[in-house]
Amino acid sequence: MFKTILRAFARPAAVTLLLAASATASAGDWVVEPLVVEGVLVEAVGPAERCPSKFGGTISGHGNSAMMGGKVVFIATDCITPVPPLYNFSSGKFIVMTTSGDQIFANYSGQFVPTGEGAKYVFSGATFQVTGGTGKFKKVSGGGVLSGGEDMITGHGNIKLAGKVLYYKK
Repeated sequence: MFKTILRAFARPAAVTLLLAASATASAGDWVVEPLVVEGVLVEAVGPAERCPSKFGGTISGHGNSAMMGGKVVFIATDCITPVPPLYNFSSGKFIVMTTSGDQIFANYSGQFVPTGEGAKYVFSGATFQVTGGTGKFKKVSGGGVLSGGEDMITGHGNIKLAGKVLYYKK
């Protein structure tokens, strides 16, 4: 049976057609595109054995990203070291997920700086480094700047990741 199938595809026209179809099906390019993720978040802070300071945060939120196809959700964890009046955050792990399930992973770090308005703080010197992904972002890499702010009493805030990524786009 296998010899019959091989003979059927051994004709030059059939081989050319199969190669053309294969090339078209996997056609794509490596592209560099701006990555912008904007959204709202809630952070819960407290004891974190994983952190050298034994204090950390867990973030959840939702927003939008044109490059990622619209609506996204995200979760993150980090370690927090209070250095009054600042808060340094490090060892941050961020996951952004699309509605179709594709994900981008990033590490991040920076500082929270008081604004002078109650318990409101803003990010300062915060950056992120994309470390990988799943689905159509399987081999993504890149990075950028993290901005936004948070009310340290309620944990409510906003966030924006803005940078560039390299990935294989079909």
